[in-house]
Amino acid sequence: LALCQLHVSIPSNPEYSSLNLASAVQILAYELRIGAGEGLQLRKGAKQWRDSEQPATGEQFDGFYGHLEQVITEIGYYDPERPKHLPIRLRRLFQRARLTLSEINILRGILNAVQKKLP
Repeated sequence: LALCQLHVSIPSNPEYSSLNLASAVQILAYELRIGAGEGLQLRKGAKQWRDSEQPATGEQFDGFYGHLEQVITEIGYYDPERPKHLPIRLRRLFQRARLTLSEINILRGILNAVQKKLP
């Protein structure tokens, strides 16, 4: 779950709110297929993304998280020996923001500037 960019909740009967994995996959596949059919019509007239405005890829996010963890460790804010929930919470925070490539680059530029100021 920590690596997911979005979490999904499937509404169910409150008296028995558990779904097995196969049922959950079927429901999500159906909903995605229905949504894709609607989205095809929307995409035909949509303008192309500029490269810098493309949603960040998983690899770009991972590079940013690694860089962020390195910097917050260097400044003494984070102790990797006692991680608690900080890495997961930071990951969720930035994933909810749905960052673009240019936004990832801005944040990494800030992290680089912090590193240059460290002794």
